[in-house]
Amino acid sequence: FFYFPETHGISFRIQISVKEVLDTDVLLKLLFHLPVNYPSTVPDISVTSDQLTRAQCMDVREKLLEEAKKHLSEPMVHDLILWVQQHLKDVIKQSATVFNEKPTLSKVTEDGIWMLLLNLDHMRAKAKYVKTVEKWASDLRLTGRLMFMGKIILILLQGDRNSIKEYLILQKTSKVDVDSSGKKCKEKMMRVLCETELQSQHKRFQTFEVKEYSALEELQKEFETAGLKTLFSEFVSPLLK
Repeated sequence: FFYFPETHGISFRIQISVKEVLDTDVLLKLLFHLPVNYPSTVPDISVTSDQLTRAQCMDVREKLLEEAKKHLSEPMVHDLILWVQQHLKDVIKQSATVFNEKPTLSKVTEDGIWMLLLNLDHMRAKAKYVKTVEKWASDLRLTGRLMFMGKIILILLQGDRNSIKEYLILQKTSKVDVDSSGKKCKEKMMRVLCETELQSQHKRFQTFEVKEYSALEELQKEFETAGLKTLFSEFVSPLLK
């Protein structure tokens, strides 16, 4: 296992309307996360749109990242936005043919299945927070568990590596909770305990479920049943001390 270092930098959202794609205006929501060493490193990009399928959004994101690599070491966000406005039509056309020819899963299995374990410090607006996590997991086709045991809150996710990265961006940049005065706030006290490729001994979760455990043994059993004994002893046990 290896740690996923906490990245600091700037995140911002941009909404653009692209004219006449598929005879309608497409509203694209782009989320850019610029790491500290940007523009020597490409930004993390998330793409969502109510008019496009999840697969098409992932395709647009991949093409934007490819384009970003051509602009390394120069500020590129403006160029990327212009690029997507000019080329969205082509990407969507290609996306439609590729997805008609191949089974949709081919994209997911290309990079292997990844697993992410997060630890949250607290949830003040628990019901709303839980709903948000469930929606993100569903939108990004991630499976796993949101686990509560006493004061411990863990999120275990499995899925395509790009989706896991996108989930992390959403978790860090969206207003998911409320602060002590009841104002909406971002998640500032999340820790990434582990991000790793799924190994043969790890079982694949088929669904995403929210579960509460009354005793530590129950939580431990959940991990062990999924072939994640090492994950539990390395990353979850230290939280209990």
